[in-house]
Amino acid sequence: MAEALGAALAVPGLHWLALTMLAAGAVRGGAGFGTALVFMPVAGLFLPPAEAVTVMAVAGVLSAGLLVPRALPLADRREVMVLAGAAVIAAPVGLWALTRVDPVVLRWVVAGAAALTLVVLVAGWRYPGRVGPAGLAGVGASAGVLGGMTGLTGPPVILFYLAGPGAAAVVRANTILFLAVLDGALLGQMLGAGIVDAPGLVLGGLLALPYACGMAVGVRLFRPGAEAVYRRVALLVISGAILAGLPSWG
Repeated sequence: MAEALGAALAVPGLHWLALTMLAAGAVRGGAGFGTALVFMPVAGLFLPPAEAVTVMAVAGVLSAGLLVPRALPLADRREVMVLAGAAVIAAPVGLWALTRVDPVVLRWVVAGAAALTLVVLVAGWRYPGRVGPAGLAGVGASAGVLGGMTGLTGPPVILFYLAGPGAAAVVRANTILFLAVLDGALLGQMLGAGIVDAPGLVLGGLLALPYACGMAVGVRLFRPGAEAVYRRVALLVISGAILAGLPSWG
């Protein structure tokens, strides 16, 4: 354990990772989404892809208690379970790619997926129709594959919910619950596949502290009537993270 802690503390750019996780937590606490969109592009500058995904999953699991209890009464649990069930089944495909695709290519996938999500969110695209169980399963499966491969567990579900007609409080609660379930499942699958190492687990535990602090601030500041303001701030932070984490910087 001491050796793993020493390796985690020796990670280059640890202070930048901690600051990024603090910002990611504040965005998640206020907007209900955006952790991976903020953290993963920057994490790619300092960590191998598998370790970055490990950190994201560990931090998500350890901090779930801050958001999930408030989300449970508001969430459409049946819908979330369809999404999460499909995501959990599909996640091993993404984990397979995580261990075989070139790290630089994965960083470009992270940057591209995050940028595409940002563009769609800014454009304000809306889908007025109703999605059935098969459509829900497709959205969940795409989130599982993308999450396993890049750590970006949220974009497909975020776009699905924010493009739909659902009430803001229910959308936020569903997203929180879905991400909590998928984070736990991903971590378990990575442990089972031997992808996770001790330093990655310890680093995730360390970075869960600033993440939880940022999340607590975001939750405390959240006001349902000011949702548009939180979303604009979240999009600005995500934009900065994408630009800072572009693989072209080295």
